[in-house]
Amino acid sequence: MKIITFYTNEKLLIKKAASGRREAQQWLYEKHSPKMLSICRQYIKDIQFAEDVMVQGFLKVFTNLNNFKHEGSFEGWIRKIMVRECITYLRKSQPIIFDGEVLENHSQDYVSIGSQLEVGEIQTLIDGLPEGYRLVFGLYALEGYKHSEIAEMLQISESTSKSQLFKARKRLQEQLKVFEMSERMHSK
Repeated sequence: MKIITFYTNEKLLIKKAASGRREAQQWLYEKHSPKMLSICRQYIKDIQFAEDVMVQGFLKVFTNLNNFKHEGSFEGWIRKIMVRECITYLRKSQPIIFDGEVLENHSQDYVSIGSQLEVGEIQTLIDGLPEGYRLVFGLYALEGYKHSEIAEMLQISESTSKSQLFKARKRLQEQLKVFEMSERMHSK
């Protein structure tokens, strides 16, 4: 049995979607929405609000498809739109509170998350972070932005970005220790 793929050339698919072809837009949405929802979910705790932000993000994607230059990855381009939509949503829904205390001379040592944790458990640990910590942690550790880029996006100083990341990592380490102790107690 021969399987025929709907679209194999993403560049052609993007061109068709930009011209308003609904089936091409639907295909792009179905291909990229699961990953984009997980990105939105990293920043927004409530899954329903994360879905709303993702849909808003895709509206921007389809509105601005002609601006995509085909110079980098299409998924990366969509990802940037989703992250910015999440930041916009968070700013509108409530002010983002950043811990004002700046830590100087903090080390970069941190515990890596062990393989015994499931994705949902890791997300729960991240969700437990204060909003400012969670936002900077996501942008830096998950999206790969530099502190200068984070500072510009969030309209904070680079030192505040670094401080928030340090505190987020420290909080996650503490939560991991509690989790590991709990796991050891349950396994006995």
